[in-house]
Amino acid sequence: MRERTLSSTRTNGIGIGIRQGLRGVRHAAARVDTTTPPDRDRAVDALRALAILGVVLGHWLVTALVADGGTLHTASPLQHMPWLAPISWVFQTLAVFFLVGGHVATRGYASARARGTTYGQWLTARLARLFRPAAGLLALWTVTAIALLVSGADFETVRTLVKLALSPMWFLLVFAGLTAATPLVTRLNPLWPLAVVLHVDLIRFGLGGPSWLGWVNVAACWLVPYTLGAAWTRGELDRARAGWVLLAGGTAATAALVLRAGYPASMVGVPGTTISNLDPPTLAAVTFGLAQCGLALLLRDRLRRTMHRPLAWSAVALVNLSAMTIFLWHQTALMATTATTLPAGHLPGLHTRPDDLMWVAARVAWLPVFALALTVCWTAFRTYEQDPRPNPVRTGFRTRLRAKSPHRA
Repeated sequence: MRERTLSSTRTNGIGIGIRQGLRGVRHAAARVDTTTPPDRDRAVDALRALAILGVVLGHWLVTALVADGGTLHTASPLQHMPWLAPISWVFQTLAVFFLVGGHVATRGYASARARGTTYGQWLTARLARLFRPAAGLLALWTVTAIALLVSGADFETVRTLVKLALSPMWFLLVFAGLTAATPLVTRLNPLWPLAVVLHVDLIRFGLGGPSWLGWVNVAACWLVPYTLGAAWTRGELDRARAGWVLLAGGTAATAALVLRAGYPASMVGVPGTTISNLDPPTLAAVTFGLAQCGLALLLRDRLRRTMHRPLAWSAVALVNLSAMTIFLWHQTALMATTATTLPAGHLPGLHTRPDDLMWVAARVAWLPVFALALTVCWTAFRTYEQDPRPNPVRTGFRTRLRAKSPHRA
């Protein structure tokens, strides 16, 4: 009888704790919702959060570190199962991030000029938000690489790990360059960088030009959605017709390039292939990005309505608060999980060859573990991205913590 009473007490205590926790979450979400400026376009934040999470999940699904003897090397399920290419269509969302980035940058620059802020001051503040999170990543992996080499680790393994960990840095550099060029591209028509990509591919693939020419597309490709973001700021994409034209035109062009012109179906890099749509970017990556941008524009009204739900908005706001930290550290989270579990043997979906659907199922099961590892990285390094100005997300969650403190009335 006493044991049943104790068990019932514990159960009741757990239930009360869960209910209190849920009330705390709802209170924090309501606080974030009420402290958000009423003129804030929440659809912009929702699109940015979706773009970041799409890239993270995409990398976690198609990036494998295979243990081969005493070394680790990268592989991809798309290499062995190319019919899984549609996965990359869902999770390769970089164009949406550049669309939002162009919109926010051009709008922010116009606002800064109206306040009398100089270009230098505006750019410094923007770049600080980008590069502060990178400082911790570079410092950790410099120390880690040196420690691994000194301990006798295989050089190729260390090279693979460092290359994968620092791979998000290319995005940071490109985005920083486009941000710096914002005053120059404010009124640039997206057709101009699109024409550059078209001619580069024509010379590379049609006329047998040098392969290095493709690296011109690194800037030109992502300038297309970035300038679309500027057009959004100017009000040129407000009508649904613009979204439908981009979605239909981009889809048709991408299908033609893949089915008729021999471009890869995968929108991410695949080890062992001679042509990649991302490394360097191709015309297919641009047209696919146009379709994604069109879909994003069409979803704006629905996202605005959804973001007026406090729980949904607080989750999106929290992701935006640490967007660069999440993006920069997600590959480290994958590798930390892979490395720490290696002594347990070659675990399916983690250390084994990604050559069948069993690997895919096992990899999906590992996603919560990757998310937990990323949460640890976020907890340790999120302060590098913190903006010293008041923020509704931090305000809301600090209020929740103060409310739960036993030292407060």
